[in-house]
Amino acid sequence: MRRSTRKIQVGSVAVGGDAPVSVQSMCNTDTRDVVATSAQIEALAAAGCEIVRCAVPDEVAAEALAPICKQSCIPMIADIHFDYRLALMSLEAGVDGLRLNPGNIGERWKVEEVVKACVDRSVPIRIGVNAGSLEKELLEKHGHPTAEAMVESALGHIRILEELNYQEIKVSLKSSDVRRTVAAYRILSEQVEYPLHIGVTEAGTTWSGTIKSAVGLGTLLYDGIGDTLRVSLTGEPVEEVRVGWEILKSLELRERGPVFISCPTCGRCQIDLIQVAEEVEQRLHDLPCKISIAVMGCVVNGPGEAREADLGIAGGKGQGLLFRKGEVVRKVPQDELADALVEEALLLAAQQGH
Repeated sequence: MRRSTRKIQVGSVAVGGDAPVSVQSMCNTDTRDVVATSAQIEALAAAGCEIVRCAVPDEVAAEALAPICKQSCIPMIADIHFDYRLALMSLEAGVDGLRLNPGNIGERWKVEEVVKACVDRSVPIRIGVNAGSLEKELLEKHGHPTAEAMVESALGHIRILEELNYQEIKVSLKSSDVRRTVAAYRILSEQVEYPLHIGVTEAGTTWSGTIKSAVGLGTLLYDGIGDTLRVSLTGEPVEEVRVGWEILKSLELRERGPVFISCPTCGRCQIDLIQVAEEVEQRLHDLPCKISIAVMGCVVNGPGEAREADLGIAGGKGQGLLFRKGEVVRKVPQDELADALVEEALLLAAQQGH
């Protein structure tokens, strides 16, 4: 059962409460480059990104946010560190949220200025604790960036905002270590009712980072923890979005795009199944409607899986049976299998209004 949390609003996207778990990413463009950043946001949105974050390292970047926000079709978060003036400039530019740790921006009056501006604009703040940047005193107390140290850091930042009667908060506790990340979120989820933004930070390249993120985020989501997520990969941000959706789809928490089923192949397979499966997935991964597609290689498990899917093939010798909604449509030669599946998928999508 999903953990009950407060609901906050990030622009047009609800986070927490009964809202679906949302998928986020972060631009890796130079925010000062309005054209490049806007183009990347458009690509992220097309892939299913629902909230996007941009780094704001200086005033030039903050000034660039106004035209970026105007062009963005999804809510924008400004990533702020240390300088409260950048937060105020970002809010003036029209961002829908801040990623800001109030304990890191100096005197209390500076935090008060930011909170007042957030209240005036109905903008939430995400407290983002990262194991790589914990406060010196917490490292001295705990010896290492432990899960307990991360939670203590988060509670300290939360306390500052609560003392100012501000509760439009979401919290993240990220580490590159999966077990530490999971432990930190589990501890904090028992102590606060704020929505949690989950992620394994600095997870790695697309290959290794996807595995670490799937394990960490999958564990938390299965525990009912998590209201919004980001998969952090050293790669194209669009891949972060695709992986995030696949994690949610695998747990039946969200629906978007095709569900692909394919066998691992074995000595019974008599078609080039790997090539067919990869081509079909590559050509259809951005299809917005839910369609199950089975690409199976032999007569043992193939017919059963293909029959249960919306579309499927069961391989034979140099050919495959094409199934649609449980019925055999026709035999298709190996070199036409990918085209046949893609064509049928597009027809089904059109019938669903896509």
